[in-house]
Amino acid sequence: MFKYLFVLCLLAFPLAAQDVSNAPGGVLRVLDKTSGDTVDLEIPSGGSASVGPLQIVLIECRFPAGNPSGNAYAALEVSETGRAGTVFSGWMIASSPALSAMEHQRYDVWVIRCTTS
Repeated sequence: MFKYLFVLCLLAFPLAAQDVSNAPGGVLRVLDKTSGDTVDLEIPSGGSASVGPLQIVLIECRFPAGNPSGNAYAALEVSETGRAGTVFSGWMIASSPALSAMEHQRYDVWVIRCTTS
């Protein structure tokens, strides 16, 4: 019953799609939870950077059209040397880093902003 009520509520409210722009790159912050050190990485879209054993690939960075300083959304893929598969693969949102957080025992990674030039 609850499931059907939830679906009806979703249908009752039209979803407004926000116009977004793709950025040529983005800025990510990495925290080493052991040492407390942070580093900001400016990565071009499609590019990668390394921090310790982490390899971070910025697939795409988006921001609200006409508002480059607005909320950034970044598609990331994070892998770790010596570990099969990826540590994180998906979208991170600058204003809500906990919504889609990377689970790692030593490092935290989050989106700061998209670069526009």
